[in-house]
Amino acid sequence: MNAQDLPASPETRDRILRTAFQLFHEQGFNATGVATIAREAGVNPGSLYHFFDSKDDLLLAVLEFALDLLGPAVMDPVEASADDAVARVFALLQRYRDGMQRVDCRMGCPIGNMALEVSDGNAKARALVHRNFERWADRVDTWLRDDARLPASVDRRRLARFVLTVMEGGLMQARAAGTLAPFDDSVAVLRDYFSRLGAPLRQRRRASGRKKPRKR
Repeated sequence: MNAQDLPASPETRDRILRTAFQLFHEQGFNATGVATIAREAGVNPGSLYHFFDSKDDLLLAVLEFALDLLGPAVMDPVEASADDAVARVFALLQRYRDGMQRVDCRMGCPIGNMALEVSDGNAKARALVHRNFERWADRVDTWLRDDARLPASVDRRRLARFVLTVMEGGLMQARAAGTLAPFDDSVAVLRDYFSRLGAPLRQRRRASGRKKPRKR
């Protein structure tokens, strides 16, 4: 029995999704044909169409797959690497930087790429891309809410979305430039911004720690 003779199974579906996710990232959704996905997944087209009615249906499943993958593949390892919320933010950004460095500034973020490729008329796909972004920001928001060093007036949700904007925009510019410099510049400004947000709080703490002069 060869790979093309394998029966359709949940394992086959998972392999198709993983392969499609990787190919969409490497080549782009529009440039990747169903035949290529089937070949790389080691299945025949009939097995693929057993699970997915069309390429657009496969795209929706890949975006759902990405939603489930975000925690265990990206966020959980970062969260385990540091207890400090701000340290987690920059560990997360470093993770994306390391990925871009490994591929010589090609490909970028898989969800960011699909956001640019998905047709405006494909409402279901765009909604799933949005959910991916929202889940990413939700996790960063959770970290920031636990950090008492940030002033209470800071909107954690908006700040989490800003971190996402720095990541996506930095990767896009790095990919276009063929160098990590734009990404590094964006992260440096974000780091300075966090430092400035925390400065007033640290100053208040220092002031409150000073001994009051004794009354004579």
